[in-house]
Amino acid sequence: MVEAAKDVLGRGGPDASLEAVARQANVGIGTLYRHFPNREALFHAVFRRDLQDLVEMAEGLDPSGDPLAALRGWLHANVALIETKRGMLGALSLVMTEESKQAYAEDSDRISAAVNRLLARAAANGQIREGVTADDLLQTMYALCYAREPGPDWRQQVLRLLDIFVDGLKR
Repeated sequence: MVEAAKDVLGRGGPDASLEAVARQANVGIGTLYRHFPNREALFHAVFRRDLQDLVEMAEGLDPSGDPLAALRGWLHANVALIETKRGMLGALSLVMTEESKQAYAEDSDRISAAVNRLLARAAANGQIREGVTADDLLQTMYALCYAREPGPDWRQQVLRLLDIFVDGLKR
C-alpha cells in the first residue's frame, strides 16, 4: 500500500484521493484505513519509506571511488524526492508530531554522519575543499529546490545549479 500511496500522492499531492490509493494497491478503502487511520498516517509512512531509502543510499556512498560523483548521485536522488513529494511534504510539515520529528531526526543524523564521513575522506585525499559539511550540502540543495517555482523544467534547472555547486567543491 505504501508504494501505491507513494505513486498516487506523488502525482496528486496532499489532496490526492485515498480511494485512488486503495484502488492502485488493489485493496478496499476499509483495508487502507485499518492500516492508516488517517491521511497524515499515510503521508508519514510514504515519507518514512523514502527517507529510509535516502539513509541507505547515504550509508552506501563509496569513499574509494569518485566522491563528487557519489555526492552528486545522492543529491540528485534527494531532488527527485522533493520533486515528486513537494506538495505532500508541505502538508506533512503541518502534521509533524514530536514523536515523528524525533524519528526523522534520527534518520537525518544517520544521513549527516554518512555524508560527513565521505566528505572528510575526500578532503583528506585532497579531492575536495576542506570544511564542507553535510549540512552545507543539504541547505544548498533545499535552497535551490525551493527557490524555483514548480514547472516542466524545474528539475532540470535545479540539477544544473546543484551540479555547478558540486563542481565548486573540487579542490
